[in-house]
Amino acid sequence: MTTRFYKNIITSFIKSGLFCFLLLFLFSCKKGGIAGNNSSDTIPVKTQPVVFLTPTYDPLSLDTTTAFNSAPVVKNLSRTDLVEISGVAASRVNPGILYIHNDSGNLNQVYLTDGTGADKGTLNLVPVSNRDWEDIAVGPGPVGGKSYVYVADIGDNDSKYKSIFIYRFVEPDLAGKIKPVLNIDTVDKIELKYPDGPRNAETLMVDPQTKDIYIASKESNTSKIYVAHYPQNTSAGTVMTPVVKLLFNKATGGDISPDGTEILLRSKELVWYWKLSDGTGISAGLLTKPDHAPYASNEPQGEGIGFAADGSGYFTTTEVRDYPGNPATISFYKRK
Repeated sequence: MTTRFYKNIITSFIKSGLFCFLLLFLFSCKKGGIAGNNSSDTIPVKTQPVVFLTPTYDPLSLDTTTAFNSAPVVKNLSRTDLVEISGVAASRVNPGILYIHNDSGNLNQVYLTDGTGADKGTLNLVPVSNRDWEDIAVGPGPVGGKSYVYVADIGDNDSKYKSIFIYRFVEPDLAGKIKPVLNIDTVDKIELKYPDGPRNAETLMVDPQTKDIYIASKESNTSKIYVAHYPQNTSAGTVMTPVVKLLFNKATGGDISPDGTEILLRSKELVWYWKLSDGTGISAGLLTKPDHAPYASNEPQGEGIGFAADGSGYFTTTEVRDYPGNPATISFYKRK
C-alpha cells in the first residue's frame, strides 16, 4: 500500500513536470519564434553612420583665378567616330600624348591623341569591358618608377551597381611607334564600393603623392567625394571612405596636377580650381575655398578635364553624339 502510494506520487510529479516544460516551450516559441525563421530573433547589426565633412565657404562667392588664359586653343579631333569622349589624361611617359576614351556601350579601348587632336593610335584593354567608362587618370602605382593609366568604370545613371571598377595598367612606351594599335593584356581590376549605396559618378582623380584614388559623385547640387587609400586591393572589394560633400552640381570630370598641388573639378557649365598651400593634402585641400577656372562654354556636352603633364595648362573634352554637326574637340587653357 505504501509503496504503491509513493509510486503514484512520483508518476504524477513526472507527468506534471513534463506538462510544465511543454507549456514553457510553447510559450517561448510563440513569443520569440523558432531561431532562423523570424527576423525578430536576430540581433540588429549597428552600422556606422557615413559622415562627410562640409566646407564652410559660400560657393556663390568664389573668385576667378588669373593663372590661366580665359580663351582656349581649340582643335577638332581627327577621328570623327569618337563622339562620346568622357575623359582626358596626359601621359607621363610619352611627351605630348593624351589618353581619351568613349563611355558606355563602346569598345574597351583607350585612344591616343595630342593637343592638335591628331590620331596617335589605340590601346585595347583585352581583359576588361566597357560597362560605362567615365574618366581616366595617370599617376604612380604599385611598382616604383612606373607610370600607370587608370580607367574609371564608374558610370551608373540608375544607381544600381553594387560595385564600380578602376582598371589600372602600366603606361606603354610608344617611342618610335606610328599610330600603334596595342593590346594591353595585363590590367589590374580594383573593385570599389560606396559606403552609402550605389550612385552615379563621372570623376576619377589619383593623388600622385599618396597613390590614393578619389571618386566624385555626379548628383544635383551635390558632389560627394570618396577615397580608396593605397594600396588598393585587387582581389576583393574595398569600401571607400567618405571625404567631403561639396555644393557642386553634377560633376563630370576632375584631375590632380602631376605635382599634387592643384585640383580641377568640372561640370558642363563651370570649372573649380584649388591651389593647395604647402603641406596640404588632397582631402584637406578639398575643404578649402576654390576659385573658378576659365571655361569658355564652347562644348555642347563638356565632360573631361586634365592637367598637361608639364603643368603648362589644362585640357577639356566634350561629347557630341547628341549634337549632330558639332565636331568633337579638345580645348587647351594655357597657364600664364
